[in-house]
Amino acid sequence: MVPKIRRGSRTHGLLVYLYGPGKRDEHVDPRLVGSWDGFAPDPGRDTSPDPDPKVTLARLTAALDLRVKQAGTKAPAEHVWHCSVRTDPGDRILTDAEWNTVARRLVHAVNLAPEGDPDGCRWVAVRHADDHIHILATMVRGDLRRPRMNYDFKKAQAECRRMEKDMGLRRLKPGDGTGAKTPTSAERFKAERTGRPEASRETLREAVRQALAGAATEEEFFTRLREAGLRVKSRTAPSGDAIGYNVALPGDRNRHGEPIWYPGSKLAPDLSLPKIRLRLADGTAEPTPPSAAGERADWSAPARERRSATGIADSAALLLDDGADEAAAQLVGVGELLDAIAQTAPATIRAELAAAARTFERATRSHVRAERAATRALRSAARGIVQAGSALGRGEDGGTTAMLVSTLVLVTLAAARWHSARGHAQQAHASRQAAEHLRTAYRQAAATPMRMLHDRGRALPETQRLTHRATLRAMLPEQDVQADARPAKDDALVATLAQVEQEGHDPEALLRQAIDMRELDTADDVNDVLVWRLRRLAQLPAHPGDVSPRSQAGARPARTAASRSTERNTPTAAQHPVGIDQGSRPPRR
Repeated sequence: MVPKIRRGSRTHGLLVYLYGPGKRDEHVDPRLVGSWDGFAPDPGRDTSPDPDPKVTLARLTAALDLRVKQAGTKAPAEHVWHCSVRTDPGDRILTDAEWNTVARRLVHAVNLAPEGDPDGCRWVAVRHADDHIHILATMVRGDLRRPRMNYDFKKAQAECRRMEKDMGLRRLKPGDGTGAKTPTSAERFKAERTGRPEASRETLREAVRQALAGAATEEEFFTRLREAGLRVKSRTAPSGDAIGYNVALPGDRNRHGEPIWYPGSKLAPDLSLPKIRLRLADGTAEPTPPSAAGERADWSAPARERRSATGIADSAALLLDDGADEAAAQLVGVGELLDAIAQTAPATIRAELAAAARTFERATRSHVRAERAATRALRSAARGIVQAGSALGRGEDGGTTAMLVSTLVLVTLAAARWHSARGHAQQAHASRQAAEHLRTAYRQAAATPMRMLHDRGRALPETQRLTHRATLRAMLPEQDVQADARPAKDDALVATLAQVEQEGHDPEALLRQAIDMRELDTADDVNDVLVWRLRRLAQLPAHPGDVSPRSQAGARPARTAASRSTERNTPTAAQHPVGIDQGSRPPRR
C-alpha cells in the first residue's frame, strides 16, 4: 500500500479531476467512500429528484472550504492536502467500507482528523478505480487553527505498513529516508510523450553516478559530465566559490523553452556537491598499482584492470562478511566499481551490468556512517577500469570480465547480509536484485571460457583426471554427490588444477587457499567460483585460449605425489601468491 502526498490551493479543481473522466486512466464510477461526518454530498451518488453533478460538486467544495473561508488570511496559502493511496497489483480488491477504514486511519495518523476530535479538519475520500482512493482534506481545523502536520509522509507510510498487516495485504518494505527522489507523475508522462524510456531525473542520476565513478578531482567530475553530453551549471556563493551544481538533458525544456535543471541533491542524497567533495577528499583514488608478476605484457589494459579489481572486490566482501559498521564505506566503493564496469563492459552484457549498478545504488545509502578513506582501493579500481576503456567480449578481456563479475555476485550477496543484519530491508532487497542481474551477466560472459575449460578437462588423460577429482573429493566432501552424479560438472575445475600443476604450483595447497579465501555457501556454482580464484591466484590467463608466461618459457615436469609431499613441507612463493595476506584471512565458514 503506497501513499503519495501533495499539497495545493484549489479544492474545486481537484474535485473536478477526481469526479471527471481522468487524464490517463479511465475513472470508473467516481463516488465517495468516506467523509469527515459521513454525510457529505456526493456528486457521484446524487439521489435528489433533479440531480445536477455540477451543483452537487459546488456544494461539496463549499462544505470543504467553509473553515478556510472563516479563517481568512490565517488559512495557509496551500490549504489542500491530497493523498492518493494505492494497493499492490497483486493485492485483493478492497471494498468501499475497507477503503473508508483506510482513509479514516490515515487522516488520524497524520493528525488531520484525530478520532474523537470534533474540531478535526474536513476531508473526503473519493474512489474511481479498484486499486486506489484519493483523500482530499482542507487544512483548517474547527477552531480555525492549522493542524500540526510534521512528518506527515513518514506517518502515512508507517500507518500503511500497519494496515497491510491488519488487512492481509502485501507488506512492503519500510523506507528509512535515504532513498533517491522518485520521478513525479508529470515527469513520467512527459517521458512517455517524448518517447524516452525513463524520466529525465533517472537518466541524469545514472549519468552523474557514472561520471563520479573513480573520479579523482572535482574538475574531472565536471569534465566527465560535459563529455557525457549533459548541460552543467554551477551555483556560486557571493565569494565566487561553487556551492552546488545543476544538470539538464539536452533538449529537455519546459513550456517556456528553458532547460529543466535538476540540482544534484534532488537526484540522490549523496550526489550533492558537498557530499561529492567529501567522497573525493576522503576516498581519493590511488594511483593504479604496478602490474603483478606473471602478467603478460600483451594482455590488454582492460584485462589487467579487471584482474586487479577482482582481488580488491574480494577484500571488500571479506570486510562486509565481518559485519562491522565500518564496512558501510565499502558499499559506496562497490557501487562505483559497478558503475565503472557497466560503462566499459562488452555490449552483450552491458545492459545487465547497468541494471545491476542502478539497482545496487539503493544499497549504497543508509544511516550507518563510516570513514570514507576505506573506499580508496575500490575507487582506484573503478578509476583504472574507466581509464582502460571498453573491453572486448572475447579473449582475455572476456575472461577477466567473467572473473570480476563472478566475484561481484558474492560481494552483493555479502552486502545483502550486512544490510539484513541491521534491518535495512530496502537496501538488502536491492543488493539481492543486483546479484540476480550480475548472475545473468556472468552466465553470458563465462559461457565461452567455461566451455573451453570443460573441453580441455575432458581431453586430459584419464589418470590425471582421476587424480585431480580425488583431490576435489578430499577437499570438498560436500560436493561428493554432485561430482559423482554428474562427472562433467567439474571438468573445468579439473582442467584448471591440471594447469596449476603444469605451472609449478601445488594444486592441493592452492585449492585449499582458494577455498579458505571466503565462504562458498552463497555461490550458485562452487566449481565456477573456485576456477576463477585458482586462475587469479596462480596468475593463469582468464581465457583458456591464452597461454601463460610460464608455459611460454616451458612447462615444468609434472610432480609425483611424493614430491608434492616434500614441497608442502617447504613453503614457496608459488604457494603464497603476491598480494594475499595469509594471516589476515578468516577461516571458511
